Amino acid sequence: MAEIEAADEAGIKLEITEGLPTWEFHPGLTHQLVIGAVYRSVKRTKRAGKCACLPVEDLLIRFPDGSLKRPDLSIFCETPAEKVEAVTSIPAAVVEVVSAGSGIKDLQLNPPFYLKHGVLDVIVLDPASGKAALFTAQGRTELNLPTRLELQCGCSIAL
Repeated sequence: MAEIEAADEAGIKLEITEGLPTWEFHPGLTHQLVIGAVYRSVKRTKRAGKCACLPVEDLLIRFPDGSLKRPDLSIFCETPAEKVEAVTSIPAAVVEVVSAGSGIKDLQLNPPFYLKHGVLDVIVLDPASGKAALFTAQGRTELNLPTRLELQCGCSIAL
């Protein structure tokens, strides 16, 4: 945790995925505007049932294998129990926005990791190309932006 805190103070987003450290500089304006718009678009649908569709930006999550991840946006069905360092609740969905230098991590490393740990929907947005990819247990679906997407948990988001 000390390394993650020190990196954050230096303007670097550090994550550890199955023992592999990855880093990127804190996101720029386009990234922040995109993730903010997606955050504001999260809605409950009739299918949501008891899912609260709670969006949280840049939350540190400790996964069962000890990995530490900070998805750009996590969507939870229940409010995670507060933790001082990291929450241990698994989100129903995550959204990652591709920034300069983050494409390999966002498109190749993160989706299988999140799916393996029970995240139902992994969405990777690439504002530069106007495309997104939806990863589920059934595979990868390419999406053209803009679009509205209903998630498996019953929440919907605008991309």
